[in-house]
Amino acid sequence: MPEDVAPQAPPPPPAYPRYYAAPPLGVPPRRSAWFYIASIGGSFALVILIVTGIIWAATRTADGGSIFSMNQIAIIDITGVILSADKIDTQLRTYADDDSIKAIILHIDSPGGAASPSQEIYHEVLRLRQEKHKKIVASIDSVGASGAYYIASACDRIYANQASVVGSIGVVMEWTNYGDLLRWAKLKNVTVSAGELKTAGDPSRDLTPKEQAYFQSLVDNMYGQFIHDVAFGRHTTEDKIHPLATGQVWTGQQAIPLGLIDKEGGLRIAIMDTAKDLGIAGEPSLVRSAKKETSLLSTLLSGGDDLFPNPGKLLQRAPGFYFLWK
Repeated sequence: MPEDVAPQAPPPPPAYPRYYAAPPLGVPPRRSAWFYIASIGGSFALVILIVTGIIWAATRTADGGSIFSMNQIAIIDITGVILSADKIDTQLRTYADDDSIKAIILHIDSPGGAASPSQEIYHEVLRLRQEKHKKIVASIDSVGASGAYYIASACDRIYANQASVVGSIGVVMEWTNYGDLLRWAKLKNVTVSAGELKTAGDPSRDLTPKEQAYFQSLVDNMYGQFIHDVAFGRHTTEDKIHPLATGQVWTGQQAIPLGLIDKEGGLRIAIMDTAKDLGIAGEPSLVRSAKKETSLLSTLLSGGDDLFPNPGKLLQRAPGFYFLWK
């Protein structure tokens, strides 16, 4: 019987070659502590850079200045037909309450507009000049007529280019008379009222002589207010303004000897002169509210009333009073 053979141990597993640097499959590589430090530090630096960029962009004004400057000049654009005073008055009050704003320039390119809003902005300019002691200057671009000139006359100084159009001191009352349209359509307007002049200005019929005189008295009264306020704002007398209140306009060059403006020049000259008056050396920092852009698509989606007036609104139109150059 053969002798019992002792069991032999299994052979050891083969060693990996020395040139095999990667760990076996399924075993993640081991990262050093410096890798994690660099990753965290880089991420933190990136966040700081992004936040700094956002803050820098937010503090820059539309003209390249910084909101942290304490010697700024604010610019308010008054463009197109003036139908409301809210937006302009809000900007005026905001800048007037800001101690970093040393002066306000009204950049005007408008033929005027409704009488009441024009007058409201005029009085707000006067009030802020007196109560806040802020310098407010008008710079007329292409047009600064009627209600727009009304507003400019409240400012400390008026600038206009030689070819700018200024003036048009006068009042217009208008509405749409659609009486012929009703008769063509064989429709009849039925109104029940009390008061002799309650229906004065009814757009379905012509004015009576008494109604004509009534509306003329309103226009004359507003006309007198216009002349008085321009004379007050320009530090002159009504007797000197009255001969100029014919509703006509003048160029900036013609307006100088008439006393309607103070100096020829555009917005740049108005800015630099104002900065010099305030003792601001070098290029002044400007603040300007961003303009709201209106696309054709947004106009159409909103109903397109700006492009295609609703015919129904013509039937609701009451007489309007305007300081408007037409």
